[in-house]
Amino acid sequence: MDNKQYDKMRNGRGLRRLINAGKSSLAGFTAAYKYEEAFRQELVLCVVLLPVALLLGETGVEKSLLAGSLLLVMIVELLNSAVEAVVDRVGLEIHPLSGRAKDMGSAAVFLVITHAVLVWLLILLPL
Repeated sequence: MDNKQYDKMRNGRGLRRLINAGKSSLAGFTAAYKYEEAFRQELVLCVVLLPVALLLGETGVEKSLLAGSLLLVMIVELLNSAVEAVVDRVGLEIHPLSGRAKDMGSAAVFLVITHAVLVWLLILLPL
């Protein structure tokens, strides 16, 4: 059996594949909430600021940019947490490449938070 056939059997097809993907996504959200303090903190901020974004944005574009910047932070945090989990799975010993991977993930989160702050400032503060 080749890999393509195995993937179809393992993941299902059609609606079954979508249901399995939804279960995997829910498991990912649950793991991030359970094990990642940064994810929990950013989630609280997102829950608080998302309604604010929809109230303060004057146009659909502004609302989309404000809300999208928050969701982008959550996406990058999930990816960073995934990288950290894989690095830790490979080995807990200190290695320069492990440190580099974790630092790069952290840098990505820093950049996306900076981006979100800039979006909010540029939209909400009059120039």
